[in-house]
Amino acid sequence: MLDAFIIEEIKRRERNREERERPALEIPLPVPEEHPRRRSDTDDDEKPQRGVIIIDLRG
Repeated sequence: MLDAFIIEEIKRRERNREERERPALEIPLPVPEEHPRRRSDTDDDEKPQRGVIIIDLRG
């Protein structure tokens, strides 16, 4: 029979191998603009539409 240390070492190596073999996908982060847009007088004309949404949960 194997010592507990050896059994734990085998389990640890198996977990490490599974983590390395697990598929992974890296999502690229958007690159921030170097100079953010400043507000100008023309921005006042482009105000977003605002409103209210009512959700009835009473079923």
